[in-house]
Amino acid sequence: MANDSKRYLFLVDDEPIQNEMLKDYLNERFLYEIKVFDNGEDAMQSMHLNPEIVVLDYHLSSQHKDAKNGVEILKAMKDKHPETQIIVLSGQDKIDVAVDTMKYGAYDYVVKGESAFSRIENLINNASELHKMKVINKGQKNTITLLSTVIGLIILAAVYFLVIKPRM
Repeated sequence: MANDSKRYLFLVDDEPIQNEMLKDYLNERFLYEIKVFDNGEDAMQSMHLNPEIVVLDYHLSSQHKDAKNGVEILKAMKDKHPETQIIVLSGQDKIDVAVDTMKYGAYDYVVKGESAFSRIENLINNASELHKMKVINKGQKNTITLLSTVIGLIILAAVYFLVIKPRM
C-alpha cells in the first residue's frame, strides 16, 4: 500500500465512457481511491502509489495510435510491481488472448459485456481478500521472526548466567 495508507485501484481504458461507468459502479461498492487513466503510460507513471488492483483494457490505442497495448503494459506493471493484481478487460472473447494475458501475470481476464461489471466486482473482492491475506501473512512472519529472536536471546542469557558465569 502507499505510504498515506490509501488503497488504490486503477482503471486503464482508452474509452472514457467505459472508464466513468466502471468508476461509478465500483465507487458505490468499494472504498478504494480510484484513479482513471486513458493510456497505460500514464498509469505506469502513477504506479508509485502501489495500487492493489488494476483493471486494464487489452486494447489501448484508440486515442493514441502509438500507445502501448494492454499486454505490454501488463508486462511492465508486473515486472516492476509483482504484487499488484491486474484484471484484463477486453472486447475479445478469444481463449488464446485470455491465456496470453494470464501467461504474463494477469489475475484474470474479463470479456466486456452485460455481466462484465459484476464479474469485475467479484474479482476485486477476491483480489482484495488475497491482498489482505498476504498482509496478514507478512505480519505473522515478522512476529514469528521477532519472537524467535527474543527467545534465542533469552536462551543465550540463561546459558550465560546459569552455566558460563558461575564457572568464572
